[in-house]
Order: sequence, then C-alpha cells, then structure tokens
Amino acid sequence: MVVEELWRYPVKSMGGEQLAVADVGELGIDGDRQWAVIDLATGYGLTAKREPELLYASASVVDGELINQLDADVTLTGTGAATDAVLSDWLGRAVSLRRATPGSAGTFEIAADFEAEHDSDLLHWNGPEGTFHDSTRRRVSVAARREMRDWSPRRFRMNILTSGDSSAGLVGSEVTIGSTVLEIVKPVDRCILTTRAQPGGVERDLDVLRTINKELGGDLGVGAMVVAAGRIQEGDVIATRR
Repeated sequence: MVVEELWRYPVKSMGGEQLAVADVGELGIDGDRQWAVIDLATGYGLTAKREPELLYASASVVDGELINQLDADVTLTGTGAATDAVLSDWLGRAVSLRRATPGSAGTFEIAADFEAEHDSDLLHWNGPEGTFHDSTRRRVSVAARREMRDWSPRRFRMNILTSGDSSAGLVGSEVTIGSTVLEIVKPVDRCILTTRAQPGGVERDLDVLRTINKELGGDLGVGAMVVAAGRIQEGDVIATRR
C-alpha cells in the first residue's frame, strides 16, 4: 500500500486541506482536529453529526515550527473570516471557536437513530484530552480508496488515503509510513456524518450508511495511535512491522 493523499482537518467537522507532507506527533498530524466550535449554552463541541452546516465551512493551518505556534484560519463561503460573532450568526446560536488544551477533553453528541435523527434520543461521549478527535483510541485515520467504492472520500474525512483494496487487514499491526510509526488499533465505526451533504456535489444519502452497516459491519477505514513521531508524504510505502 502507498500513500496517495494526506489530509488535515484543523476544525472539527469543517472542511480540511490536502497536504503534500505532514508532520505527525503524539496527537496525530500537526494541527489536525485541534480546534472545535463550542456551543456556549451546553459546553458541547459541535459536529456535523448534529450541525451539518459545519461541513460548508473550511479551515487551514498557517504552518509554524511548533504546533502551539499554529493558528486556525477559517473561512465561510460568502462571509469572510469566521469570528465567533460570524459563526454564531451563521449557526443561529452562541458559539466560540476554541483550541484543544492539554488535560481537557471535548464532549459531543449524536442521534442514536440515523434513520430518524430528529426524533431520536441523543448519545453523549467524551473525546481524548488535548485534541478534538472522536475516539480516545484514534489519532490518525487510514483508508484505501477502493474500500470507499464510488462514494466521495469527503464523506469519510480520513487523514491518509492509500492504494490497495482495503485497510482492514492492518488492524493489530504496527506500520511504518515515512519516518512515522503507527499502531493500527481498530476499525473506524461509521455514523450519520457519512450521509451528509457537502460542497463539491456530495449529496445527502442515507444509503451510504445503510450499505456500510449491511455489507461492512458498520466499519470503513482504520484508526491508529502514534508509536513514533515523524513525517509522512505522498508516495510513502506503508510497511508492516508486525
């Protein structure tokens, strides 16, 4: 398997940026999922699972030498820089764009039933400390293009897109990519976010998640923890260590 694309998503559930080279630290790709839009009434981090409009904003990171020197540069189509006031007006609620801090974990929510989300009970969970990733067992995500079938890769928001038929066989192994070592911990369980409309002609489609649940056991792609920090670039071979 070979790295075909690298992606970073600086603000949770907003559009990301493609990278030719990515530095990887303990928290994953530098700048990835380091900011979130916080609902000031609840304290919860907003995600496209509950606030689909977030997918219509995009974010990039102004590169710096260290991750704590990076700043988020968020743009909303037609509105310019996304200050807290602009974001609040856009989403119709009081929100604040905040950076993850060491020792603090985000709280998120999702509809339990994606088929009837507006009438569904809500599930709540806490993410890992120091980042706004969903899972405490994932800092980098990997998927092969072919396992996405004819679905847009945008739906899955993976950090690393590879050649090959499937990433599933990597679970339980350590892999070297460039100078980075990852432990492939688990499959990525999929949710309503995969069904959301996005820019670039990606339409709302509940059949995406229905098919993943029926044919793939609810999973697509794999999640990894960082064993050794390093650098990954397009064209790197993914070599299994064990």
